[in-house]
Amino acid sequence: MNIDTALKEAMSIAGAIGVALVDYDSGMSLGTSGGGDWLDLEVAAAGNTEVVRSKLRVMASLALNDSIEDILITLHRQYHLIRLLNSVGSRNSLFLYLVLDRERANLALARHYLKRIEADLQV
Repeated sequence: MNIDTALKEAMSIAGAIGVALVDYDSGMSLGTSGGGDWLDLEVAAAGNTEVVRSKLRVMASLALNDSIEDILITLHRQYHLIRLLNSVGSRNSLFLYLVLDRERANLALARHYLKRIEADLQV
């Protein structure tokens, strides 16, 4: 699956508002879909790069021998889901960033679909 197809698949998840594929080494998004006027996915991608980097630094400081599967930020009306890509076909510095409308989304299903998209994505 290529980037455009992966983003379209992610936007088909119930409650999806926007999605980005982000390189946390550079802070740049490789692609975005959705978002609209009030959700600038480029700004969000750059900001969430700092979230990922910070968590990785903390894990290194604690000498945790583990990897991040995903990071969830829960707002009153939204879920912000960061899924680090660890599949064979992807670079190790990428994550999918998905914003969901909390009233319309099923968080467990969204996590399941992102995992499936990760497995099929070739970058």
